Amino acid sequence: MTNRNRDPSARAEVKFEDESHLPNLFGAYDKHLAKLEKEFGVSLASRGGNIAITGPADSVAGAETALRWLYNNAQAGHLIDEGKVRDAVRSTRFGHVDTAIAIDVYKNPINPRPGAQSLYVDTIRRSKLTFATGPAGTGKTFLAVAVAVEMMKKRMVDRIILSRPAVEAGEKLGFLPGDLREKVDPYLRPLKDALMQMMPADMVERRLSNEEIEAAPLAFMRGRTLAHAFIILDEAQNTTPMQMKMALTRIGEGSRMVVTGDPSQTDLPPGQRSGLSDALEILPGLKDVSVASFKAEDVVRENLVAAIVSAYDARQRRVSDPSI
Repeated sequence: MTNRNRDPSARAEVKFEDESHLPNLFGAYDKHLAKLEKEFGVSLASRGGNIAITGPADSVAGAETALRWLYNNAQAGHLIDEGKVRDAVRSTRFGHVDTAIAIDVYKNPINPRPGAQSLYVDTIRRSKLTFATGPAGTGKTFLAVAVAVEMMKKRMVDRIILSRPAVEAGEKLGFLPGDLREKVDPYLRPLKDALMQMMPADMVERRLSNEEIEAAPLAFMRGRTLAHAFIILDEAQNTTPMQMKMALTRIGEGSRMVVTGDPSQTDLPPGQRSGLSDALEILPGLKDVSVASFKAEDVVRENLVAAIVSAYDARQRRVSDPSI
């Protein structure tokens, strides 16, 4: 039962029927409650199976929703850890508490995290062209591959095209040993690894062989029109404006494209403008074009990775604005 006032100093009381889940919900030394207090700017006081929430009305409502979401997860047998608490905060802020729709691939369904990931998947499903920007570890490429596999499974597309520009950390394909396939395979390995998590290995190999799935450097797309295909252009910050225009104009009938990248991490020569940054200035606002932006707090890898990304971002802001 909940009682909430409408004044700026609101109060709500949440009652949990089964107190056996509360140690999991609260965390050691109530650390999960402390995290929620900090994130929402409220005070939480627990007594038995009740939690009283006080603070600004909107913050109280958010904290209450997050607590109920976490309790439902605890009831379902999930361990409540720091990641789950972050998910609760994100899901509440984005209004996607219970709308993270699983991606139906050939193996176990892929569940996007509430918040930015859920919104991203929704965006891909409804848009013909989606740009996804943000740091590594936010799931930009993995989720794009997952939606591509889902659409292939549902026969919404006939082919999946996975591509990257041939510039990576100062290396070029020509310097790698072996024939063309041997050069390309390790270069596109992250995309293939994602496929292996969503499809049986023999299916991946078979569809690569018959070109229902194609993994190739961006240059291989020149002069082609790709109809009824799901095209993923990864590491797009390393394209030039001309390469980006070439890639985007490959979209044919019944196709859709996802372009992923981190504009702050370009490996292009000094002074060379990134095609991703260029496109993001020109194309947003066009019909069927959407942009999904991830931030450091959306990183879903080890917590240290998120902290590293945030530290680099802070340094970049100081360089850009010495007054900070």
